[in-house]
Amino acid sequence: MNANFESSPMTDPREKYPKPPYPEQEQPVPGKTSQMNPKPDHGETSYKGSGKLEGRKAIITGGDSGIGRAVAIAFAREGADVLISYLNEEEDARETAQYIEQAGRKAVLVPGDISEESHCQEIVQKAVAEFGKIDILVNNAAFQMSRESLQEIPSEEWDRTFKTNIYAMFYLCKAAEPHMQPGSTIVNTTSVNAYSPSPTLLAYTATKAAIQNFTSNLAQSIAEKGIRVNCVAPGPIWTPLIPATMPPEKVQKFGEDTPLGRAGQPAELAPIYVLLASEDSSYMSGATVQVTGGRPTI
Repeated sequence: MNANFESSPMTDPREKYPKPPYPEQEQPVPGKTSQMNPKPDHGETSYKGSGKLEGRKAIITGGDSGIGRAVAIAFAREGADVLISYLNEEEDARETAQYIEQAGRKAVLVPGDISEESHCQEIVQKAVAEFGKIDILVNNAAFQMSRESLQEIPSEEWDRTFKTNIYAMFYLCKAAEPHMQPGSTIVNTTSVNAYSPSPTLLAYTATKAAIQNFTSNLAQSIAEKGIRVNCVAPGPIWTPLIPATMPPEKVQKFGEDTPLGRAGQPAELAPIYVLLASEDSSYMSGATVQVTGGRPTI
């Protein structure tokens, strides 16, 4: 053994990031990163690439903030050009684009509502026009609202949740597939709620279960084209969606019910998306990778 070898420092996962209670806070939907306290970690200073996605072209929905921003930063540092789809969060989107460009990669910003099929088709067309191809599609954007009872859920909100979370996934996969070559990958974002649904997130949890089934099914149906499809199931992750869609008293305690006792940070998800988008996962398809802070998924 080399006596001069220094191992990387280990950290207690319970203490790596801030723990609840978090400061009381509330934002309008869809929320802004700049108004969050504490600020989320997207790997801005920590993620180091190693060329795993060199030359790849990626689409990331919800890429302006939260998990999407962390994935965009990681993909760019791994060598990919990235198109970011987002609703209307211009400030967050421009900031994420700066990180992509600082990594020496091309950033393309496309605002709009993915619940509309025509906009999903525009996203794909823009990616093909800018990049010439699509190698990676990350379906990450989502909508949720916390409601205490069935009677509190407006029908319009139920529709919006399904159209944003699952319809858009279908629209984008259908539009992108003809432009994806063997070796391309699709990575979807489901949730720990697909396994242990929260009663106050009825519409959201239903869509997340649908996403998992959609992923498993699609992986089988397009495997003959050499395209892999997998998904990630995050636990409670500290993103703008939390203070924008949950009551302040729940935001304060967010993540404390996990065995690790805290919410996860977007930076803790990014390496899993890199794995599923890269050749390192070449024999993985139809799989779900759980990143839940210890919350069980069985």
